[in-house]
Amino acid sequence: MGVQARTIAVIDDDLRVLESLINFLASCGYAAEGYCSAEEFLGSGGLEKSSCVITDVEMRQMSGLSLLQHIKNGASLLPVVIITGKPSEKSESFYLEKGAIGFFRKPVDGDALVELLKQVWNG
Repeated sequence: MGVQARTIAVIDDDLRVLESLINFLASCGYAAEGYCSAEEFLGSGGLEKSSCVITDVEMRQMSGLSLLQHIKNGASLLPVVIITGKPSEKSESFYLEKGAIGFFRKPVDGDALVELLKQVWNG
């Protein structure tokens, strides 16, 4: 399965971040689909057609953490990467313990993100 066959779901209610992440992933050869909310992602069948999720923590309704827990509770092996632009008392280890495969502060380090994705699919 080539890189192109893998669709990465990017979920963020900040459209600038959403668009820049999708454009960055596309420039690296990944197919990415954007969603403005966890609800939109879940309601449009995103769970079934995605091979990885990159989600913001702070969103208006369902948070990235709630989405992560929803995915893990469904016994899905879907890898989830958490991103945040807000300083938080919750550290990377908190999200990793909850089942995330990675945690990035905005602006997201694109090189580190691509390295993580390569590890997910090749490691």
